[in-house]
Amino acid sequence: MDTDASIYIAGHTGLIGSAVVRKLRDTGYDNLILAGHGELELTDHAAVERFFRKNSPAFVVLAAGRVGGIIENKTYPADFIDTNLAIQSSVLRAAHRADVKKLIFFASSCMYPRECPQPMAESALLSGHPEPTSLAYAISKLAGLQMCLAYNQQYGRRRFIPVIPNNTFGPNDDFNPQSGHVLSALIRRFHEAKESNAHKVVLWGSGEPRREFIHADDVADAVVFLLRADHANLALPLNLGTGVDFSIRELAEKIAATVGYTGAIEWDRTKPDGAPRKLLDSTRIRDFGWQPGIDFDLGLQRTYRWYVENIVSDQSRT
Repeated sequence: MDTDASIYIAGHTGLIGSAVVRKLRDTGYDNLILAGHGELELTDHAAVERFFRKNSPAFVVLAAGRVGGIIENKTYPADFIDTNLAIQSSVLRAAHRADVKKLIFFASSCMYPRECPQPMAESALLSGHPEPTSLAYAISKLAGLQMCLAYNQQYGRRRFIPVIPNNTFGPNDDFNPQSGHVLSALIRRFHEAKESNAHKVVLWGSGEPRREFIHADDVADAVVFLLRADHANLALPLNLGTGVDFSIRELAEKIAATVGYTGAIEWDRTKPDGAPRKLLDSTRIRDFGWQPGIDFDLGLQRTYRWYVENIVSDQSRT
């Protein structure tokens, strides 16, 4: 991939998309095609077709989609499946017709069965039922993954690369406790509890489920690695993980310490836990030559600092 290659990043302002933009620019790629929601509605098939014909990207990173935590998934399942299916269908079809050289598609660890051997290898997909609280989202992502593999199979060209990152965190995450994922939501909960001198924070579930977390900059590094690599003999899809997981209780304690919250942490066991464990087996991509490089504790400190400098400071000015 030449440094002057045209690269379209769909969802460039989001958590993963913004990290990909940073990584590409840091690596010397400046011919980036970026379009915000006001410029391009990705669920509009005709608009996406016109956009691809006009811009002719050589490479595509599809990081756009409807995402959210357990509350959002339970409340808006129709929106999750409808929006993601529409975006994926529009972009993948337009990319195929535009004859792009390579496309990276982001699937989700939510696709794996709720009860799954750990760590979860790519071969375990479709071997059982996903976690019910995120089923609509999981089905939409399974469909997108299969669309990538189907295009590759039918047209005999391995251009569409589906990757499965585990819980991703970092700058530009959603820190809203109602819509964000667990790590970013807890950062805000504990920060606000510290600022208000709250004596306790009550969290959903038992705290026993285990989760693996990967920094967005590591995900972006994997994207650039795959865009530049000859992957003709690489099995697809590809898990992206660190190989280390924590219980939600351990995560909460780490975040509380990072934030400086010293009050009590209580658990509301009447609320759902989600899947008992989600640890990815990332052997495929590691054997191919890539591995993550950001220590979790350091990544957490950087993420909290970004939250304070960007979200909290903006709120204080308004």
